[in-house]
Amino acid sequence: MKLRTIDDLDVAGKRVLVRADFNVPLNGGAIADDFRIRAALPTLIELRERGAAQLVLCSHLGRPKGAPDPKYSLAPVAARLSELLGAGVALAPNPDGPVPAGAPVVLLENLRFHPGETTNDAAFAKALAAMADVYVNDAFGAAHRAHASVAHVATELPAAAGRLLEKEIAVLSGLLESPERTFVAVLGGAKVSDKLKVIENLLGVVDRLLIGGAMCFTFYAAQGLEIGKSLFEPDQVETVKRLMAEAGDKLMIPADVVVAREPKAGVTATEVKADAIPADQAGYDIGPEACRAYVDAIRGAATVFWNGPMGIFEVPPFDKGTRAVAAAIAKGGAYSVVGGGDSALALDRFGYADGIDHVSTGGGASLELLEGRDLPGLVPLWVR
Repeated sequence: MKLRTIDDLDVAGKRVLVRADFNVPLNGGAIADDFRIRAALPTLIELRERGAAQLVLCSHLGRPKGAPDPKYSLAPVAARLSELLGAGVALAPNPDGPVPAGAPVVLLENLRFHPGETTNDAAFAKALAAMADVYVNDAFGAAHRAHASVAHVATELPAAAGRLLEKEIAVLSGLLESPERTFVAVLGGAKVSDKLKVIENLLGVVDRLLIGGAMCFTFYAAQGLEIGKSLFEPDQVETVKRLMAEAGDKLMIPADVVVAREPKAGVTATEVKADAIPADQAGYDIGPEACRAYVDAIRGAATVFWNGPMGIFEVPPFDKGTRAVAAAIAKGGAYSVVGGGDSALALDRFGYADGIDHVSTGGGASLELLEGRDLPGLVPLWVR
């Protein structure tokens, strides 16, 4: 299959509806991180250079309940995008139009202010399509959502992937199809159930898979170890036993962890072996022995994929595992891909983002792609 891209679209003199991902973090109404806005610029600039008569941009922000909510307005995004593009961006007050006449770049108000967005409503998709002649999906972070602006509108207009979406698919598909060896994946986070499918799929591709975060305690429980008050998923224990038996030494779990009575800054934290977690404490980070083993594995890799922190990295002293992994990936010689979300946030916090070859704009979408799923936003864009 081939992905249709903007190379396959004639945009000269046409109105282009662009589904972007401007779901940026806000702090008191101000944009806290404009990474996703900047990631959309190559597509927007190219469309303008190729003579598009008008760009009609659309995105969601946050989770309003299908009705206008001022705290989720895209007004700050329009202002920042105007600065980055060096051109005025008019904000249409409603997600279903009308579009301000004569404005070369328009941003529709938050798509999720309309109830039809998340229900994949055909009428809402047709209203969006009526504002344009062609459609470009550049919102990888929303590609796993069967929403009107992502899945349905692409069936109403000539449609193609933007440069960001095209790059995301090429990079992540390349990890599954032709990674340079040795290929090491690092997965963290709280729940095995959230990562189960991607663990199963990656085990068939990677040379080593390193487990961190709170989900390691379900692996400990599957080994019959006492985990104190650590978070774990009892309903996943049997599944994890199977995974460990099938994976053998390809799968690495932490040899030690950092425990405390609660995950607060300044608490007394102790480094203990995996089989020595006190009954009245919980684990909140991987330990120093695990850090050394994981760093060694990363340093020996030619390709590294990372998704999910090793511990509660926002709260010292439980940040050391995530910091060590981030540093090893950023400073190593491997081709590095980070799957967005908390991992990208940790890279920024620790100052290692510039050392990564590709930071994905879609945490959930990147995982679902690596699970082998066909994402709803991609289905209409494949040339089969």
